[in-house]
Amino acid sequence: MAGNNNIVENLLNEVALPDVLRDQVRPGLAAALASLAREQGLKDDGRGRAIAQFQNNLSRLAAIAADRLRYPEIAEVKIERPVFILGLPRCGTSLLHALIGTDDNVRTPMSWEVAAPSPPPEAATFRSDPRAAAFDKYVDENFVGPLAEVRKAHPIGAWIPQECGMILETSFQSLNLPMLFRLRDYYQWYLNANTVFAYQVHKMWLQHLAWRNPRARWVLKVQEHAYHIPELLSVYPDAMFVQPHRDPVTVLASISRLLESLRSMVFARQDRAELGEELLHLWHDGQVKMMAQRAAHPDMPMYDLRYKDISRDPVGAVQGIYDFAGIAFSSETAAGITQWLAANPADKHGRHTYTLEDYGLTGARVRDVYNDYIQAYKDYI
Repeated sequence: MAGNNNIVENLLNEVALPDVLRDQVRPGLAAALASLAREQGLKDDGRGRAIAQFQNNLSRLAAIAADRLRYPEIAEVKIERPVFILGLPRCGTSLLHALIGTDDNVRTPMSWEVAAPSPPPEAATFRSDPRAAAFDKYVDENFVGPLAEVRKAHPIGAWIPQECGMILETSFQSLNLPMLFRLRDYYQWYLNANTVFAYQVHKMWLQHLAWRNPRARWVLKVQEHAYHIPELLSVYPDAMFVQPHRDPVTVLASISRLLESLRSMVFARQDRAELGEELLHLWHDGQVKMMAQRAAHPDMPMYDLRYKDISRDPVGAVQGIYDFAGIAFSSETAAGITQWLAANPADKHGRHTYTLEDYGLTGARVRDVYNDYIQAYKDYI
């Protein structure tokens, strides 16, 4: 325990975080490091890769905190009626976010600016900012070998909107950490944590990114919001939600393949059946929390839609979201969506292949675990 505490303090001392942020980051960082120490089967550099990611998270948080001190007016930026896309993974959420990200009248966090947030991006130089080209160069150089499989399943690029997971990671209250590094003990800690701090940090990020490059509305996305809706609403009381739905049988096979690819950089060997069982319950945990929240608050501003409809008519799917959220949908918006789809076919980087059986699962087993979800949303599956 003393050794872990020393690592925590050493990592915190590497960055210039204000004391209030340092104190609130510490519990999650400590939980992540303690969990990492108990993980078995890591590659020789696996633990180092994880700690490097933790250092990157701390550095990015320190960067926006420093800019916030330098420019106090950032804290005055208003974030009104943000729209959060959430649900199970592999339900079309990334596609919807990417399509909405083509609309210059709506603000989404672009991947390059989340990776390198300081100095705050500016509207006048947003499209020519050299950080965008640097991000694409990084992707081309690093998403090769085992990670090439990730690009088959998930769009990655400077001008692809980034999920909120990479923002929430900087609070060390995020599902991203166990996704990347397994961290089974940390996952249990995260499930039971009060994550208000995570959403306070999330708002800091949005204010930072919007300060010199604002839009009227934000559209955000990540599945992990489902696990902590009360904390999200404590920071964004006027938030609106979009939840696509898809057959969990298809979802589990696809996300298992994606996570296996991501974790291959850290783990020397992975037990596929163990991974399938882990993810079977992990994603269901989020839906249990989401269904309970929706049952307790039936007046939540929520828009449900079918994955099948997103695939069949993506322009119509985005227009439905805009109508729900009160965002203007124009012919230019539709044209941007059509152009993006033409430039980014589903198999642009190769075909993403997977089967449930690869991960020790069967359709019957998935349907048994997800019976509550299937019954609740059968009209949308």
